[in-house]
Amino acid sequence: MNSPNAAIIVAFFCGAVALFVVGLILQRVRYSRKQRESRMSEERYLQALEGSTDGLWDWDLQSDSVRYSDGFIKTLGVSSQEFPGDMDSLRSRLHPEDAEYMRAAIENHLKNRVPFFVECRLLTKPGVYLWFLSRGQAVWDDAGKAVRMSGWIQNTTERKQSELDLKAALSEIKQLRDKLEAERAYLQEEIKSTYNYENIIGQTDQINYVFYKIEQIADSDTTVLVLGETGTGKELVARAVHNLSLRKDRALVKINCAALPPTLIESELFGHEKGAFTGAHTRQLGRFEIANGATLFLDEIGELPLELQPKLLRVLQDGEFERLGSSRTIKVDVRVIAATNRHMEEEVRRGRFREDLWYRLNIFPITVPPLRDRKEDIPLLVDSFVHKITKRMGKSIESIPANVMELLQDYHWPGNIRELENVLERAVINSSGPKLHLVDELKKPRKDSTKANRSLADVERAHIVRVLEQTDWKVSGKNSAAEILGLERSTLRARMRKLDILKP
Repeated sequence: MNSPNAAIIVAFFCGAVALFVVGLILQRVRYSRKQRESRMSEERYLQALEGSTDGLWDWDLQSDSVRYSDGFIKTLGVSSQEFPGDMDSLRSRLHPEDAEYMRAAIENHLKNRVPFFVECRLLTKPGVYLWFLSRGQAVWDDAGKAVRMSGWIQNTTERKQSELDLKAALSEIKQLRDKLEAERAYLQEEIKSTYNYENIIGQTDQINYVFYKIEQIADSDTTVLVLGETGTGKELVARAVHNLSLRKDRALVKINCAALPPTLIESELFGHEKGAFTGAHTRQLGRFEIANGATLFLDEIGELPLELQPKLLRVLQDGEFERLGSSRTIKVDVRVIAATNRHMEEEVRRGRFREDLWYRLNIFPITVPPLRDRKEDIPLLVDSFVHKITKRMGKSIESIPANVMELLQDYHWPGNIRELENVLERAVINSSGPKLHLVDELKKPRKDSTKANRSLADVERAHIVRVLEQTDWKVSGKNSAAEILGLERSTLRARMRKLDILKP
């Protein structure tokens, strides 16, 4: 051990140990310095975070504590005491519709490391929800575990409100476009149809009183009920009311409650959504939506199915309804004119029509007199119809013999003006010279057929049966009962079912 080599080995070993100890000491000093610097950096970061006027946040995932900047807390209108440093403070202010969306976005970011970018609504102290855009980024440790997450949040309420306003405006534009398209389609159908007459013609006291009632009510939005027998011109009265009203610049929308099957009336009146029932391949607006801001004419209102009457009553009272297949309430401003040839008090008494709906409709009734009660108007009507028919057919009728006019005035006219026009059209067709020649045998009514106790339904039933017998029970087609009565085939069949008319 006293050899020089041994001394050298011992000296080298001692030097290595000394160097190792010095290295450990230096490493410990550097580590402590880094810890102090890290703590100081974090303290400065948190101090900067808290004092920032921007919406900053830092979430320690291990302790579930959150630091929010003063700017973020100020935006919510709360104090730091009212908004403690935990995630529950934020969750409690999230809009209920955004809570699940926020949770899923955070989990997706931490699991798949995709960008964290969400829009949400937060409740402010005044009780108002504001829109915020939040971005964030997590920090993972060496083991790949997320230890913290930080980012910024920006108040985007003004921009979001502009977006929502734009969407609402676009939605309203689409609704208006759909409404205009529906109204255009409706008007095209109306143009294709023909009306029995163009003007209310007459000068008797009975018809002058109708004129007075029309002028009296036209300017208001009051519901009008037009009463009268079949063929008296109830639709023409409805058009006159509409054309004298403040809504005259819009179309008069109409629907015949007797011409449609009960299963389709609700869809036609109130519309339906796509898929509401079998065959509903697209959304369709109902007549009430089409007539919004205008007038809706409900013809044959007495035929409306009992199960639909509460829905109609609601529209008349509140201006609200829902489309078939939808729970969204639609508000409309529609002036309603209804018409019927039924004895409505009797319908109510028999339970076939709701009493409250009847009272709601019967605010301002206008009764159109039957043609037999204003025979002095028949010459005026004959002249007008013959002129119109001959012009359409390219014929010339220069005179109407006195005996023909006498027959026309003496006839009872159970079908009223519609029947008169049909009789005159057949007469023009069969007149080869300048004089009008009647082909119909207009018999005076039997005494028992004019008893005062006969109801409108009895009179109508007798007239329809008589016409069916004349045509050998031919309901539709040329020279059929429907043509003579001036009714659509479906309408005539509906009336036959209603009045229990069966072929013998």
